[in-house]
Amino acid sequence: MQGYVLLKVIHEDPFLHSTAYHAKQIIATFTTQNETKVMDTLSQDQRHKNMAAIHSANTKPEMIVRKYLFAHGFRYRLNHPRLPGRPNIVLRKYRTCIFVNGCFWHGHEGCKYYVIPKTNTEFWTRKITRNIERDKQVQQKLAQMGWHCMTIWECELKPPKREQTLLALEYTLNHIYLKDHAVSYSIEEEEPLMAAEDTEDTYHTTPKPNNPVTHE
Repeated sequence: MQGYVLLKVIHEDPFLHSTAYHAKQIIATFTTQNETKVMDTLSQDQRHKNMAAIHSANTKPEMIVRKYLFAHGFRYRLNHPRLPGRPNIVLRKYRTCIFVNGCFWHGHEGCKYYVIPKTNTEFWTRKITRNIERDKQVQQKLAQMGWHCMTIWECELKPPKREQTLLALEYTLNHIYLKDHAVSYSIEEEEPLMAAEDTEDTYHTTPKPNNPVTHE
């Protein structure tokens, strides 16, 4: 009966009404001999799609990057739905997508925060490997669409490296903008001008007389 009570309380709370609606679609609760069982009504493929659609938002590392960019005049969109992978930060003016990745979940090789748990090792290895492959595919698709992709790792936003990372980010964005908007000017070659000392004096002056004539 515990499951029924939970859903009843949710329905009575207007703030949790939408949560209850989705919960009813996902689980069916029934009680047999004081034992509560929960049965998933979704297929394995449906469950995989639902889990893949869940994106963490407003994480601490992401907020650090967003606040810095906004304070320095950069404007952006969040999780653009029309772009592959729904990048965390999209700067259209700079044709740049920024991914703020957790070191563990996205497999930051060589990072102390990327350590496979000793329990259920095979599961975590497969999961993180899939994340790494998906990240590569997403960035390849974005590159084919003409977007620049930047990855900022969680460990690079820790206090010892934070300032250096953010300054490098700002510099890279400005460099991308200048490179993409560079204008080349062509100047037609003209015949070289002669140096002043090489030109002949074509002006003839009349020498002044030594004894100027005076009229009385």
